[in-house]
Amino acid sequence: NMSGMFEGCSSLTNLDLSRFNTEKVTDMGGMFNKCSSLTNLDLSNFNTKNVTDMSRMFQCCIRLNKFNLSSFNTENVKDMSNMFNECRDLTKLNLSNFNTQNVTRMSGMFNNCINLTNLDLSNFNTKNVTNNDWMFYECYKIKEIKGLVWENKELN
Repeated sequence: NMSGMFEGCSSLTNLDLSRFNTEKVTDMGGMFNKCSSLTNLDLSNFNTKNVTDMSRMFQCCIRLNKFNLSSFNTENVKDMSNMFNECRDLTKLNLSNFNTQNVTRMSGMFNNCINLTNLDLSNFNTKNVTNNDWMFYECYKIKEIKGLVWENKELN
C-alpha cells in the first residue's frame, strides 16, 4: 500500500522514483496528492500491474506540466476518480496506453485542469464506468479529446 505516501509534501520539487519496486503494490490512491511544488516526477519504471486504486494519485500537483505514464499498466484499476484533479499547469496528456476496462469510477478525473488543451484517451473503455461526474469540469481550454466514446449512454 503506497496510498498517501508523499501526500502533502508541498515543498518537494523533484522526485526520481525510477528505482522503486512497485511490483506488489495494489493501492496508489493519493500517492502524490497535494505535492503542489512538484515539477519533475520520474515514474518510468513503475510496475502498476496489480494496482486497483489510482484515485487522487496526482491531485493538486498544480506545477506538474507533463507526465510520462507510458509504462503504466492499468488493467486492474477500478478507481481513477480525481486522478489528475487540479493539475493546473498540465497542457497535454497522453493516456492512450491506459486500459480502463475494469474502471468503475472516473469522477473528477480531469476536474479543474484549467490549461489542458489536448487529451489522448484513444484506448479508454468506459463500459463499466458508473460514475463520471465532474470528469471535465472547468477544463475550459480543451480543444481535442482523442478517442473518447461513452459506452454507457446514461452517464453524463
